[in-house]
Amino acid sequence: MFLALKEIKKEKFRSSLIIAMIVLISYLIFILTSLALGLARENTDAINSWDVAKITLSSNANVDMRQSFLTKKQAGTLTKNEAYLGETPVVAEAKGHKQQSAFFVGLKNSQFIAKNIKLESGHRVRHSHEVVVDDSLKLKGYQLGDKFKLNDDQTKFTIVGFTKRAKLNVTPVLYGQLGTWRSLRGIKMGPVTSVVASENRQYQPHQSGTKTYTRQQIINKLPGYQAQILTFVLMIGFLMIISMIIIAVFLYILTMQKLPNYAVLRAQGIPSRVLVSATISQSILLVASGLIIGTLLTAVTGLVIPAQVPMAFDVPLLAAVGLGILIMALIGSLIPVKTVLSVDPVSVIGGE
Repeated sequence: MFLALKEIKKEKFRSSLIIAMIVLISYLIFILTSLALGLARENTDAINSWDVAKITLSSNANVDMRQSFLTKKQAGTLTKNEAYLGETPVVAEAKGHKQQSAFFVGLKNSQFIAKNIKLESGHRVRHSHEVVVDDSLKLKGYQLGDKFKLNDDQTKFTIVGFTKRAKLNVTPVLYGQLGTWRSLRGIKMGPVTSVVASENRQYQPHQSGTKTYTRQQIINKLPGYQAQILTFVLMIGFLMIISMIIIAVFLYILTMQKLPNYAVLRAQGIPSRVLVSATISQSILLVASGLIIGTLLTAVTGLVIPAQVPMAFDVPLLAAVGLGILIMALIGSLIPVKTVLSVDPVSVIGGE
């Protein structure tokens, strides 16, 4: 470690360049990871907030809650662990506001999903044309008591509450009554719900014309969700590989420039393991310094970034990413080690 510190101190400019590269790479990876997590949450926040284990849809719905319709017979007998849920896309239109795409989710007030909604302000839905909405609508100028129309329904809906974590496919959710869902869908008889959701992990009804899925299976089938996550994972993975290559190249160049010094040390009887340890320690110090600065920049970004940007900063996840960058750097530092081990004092010093 002492030798590594002396080398860094001596080669300040080159060491600063490496640290700057690590800062830029780590900062970019941290921001991309936070953006990926933020988008993933905005796709799934509403579903996760329901805290359900199993979801039953009609068998011809193609694992899409919006396309599912269940009759009373298909829904079966419910216990306190099950709940009805009706979902439909809507467009909210209010005077003085732009049109807002949203998902209307109809619930029964007596069932667990409606009871478990955590309000940030206001009160729960009590009447057919009241809604509790995602708090992102506050950023668009909506307030408690504001009214708007949904689709072609001429009766205005009133915002009576705001709640957090109520987005689905990056679209705000409006919670209302199940009867209102049927009205918005134009259902007068037949289907009673889109979904039967259950808290029970062993829930497995055997009604004809229905299929039951886990919550994760429903999430994986959300439009664009898997493609979005895979895209970010590939980008982050490639950036980590690039960081390994950059570190390896810089360390290799530094090692080649220091071969005469290493040859002298070898001629003086310094063991190879000491030189190898210095090379690896130098890599750890440079990468750790870059990661610390990159983390600070990420923290500052988290404080100043607008609320409209879908980013989520998860400390354990970012720590794991930082550890991954450090591991990739260690792998990169092993490439010039072979040169250090094979240095021949006679040939190098003699060549001088």
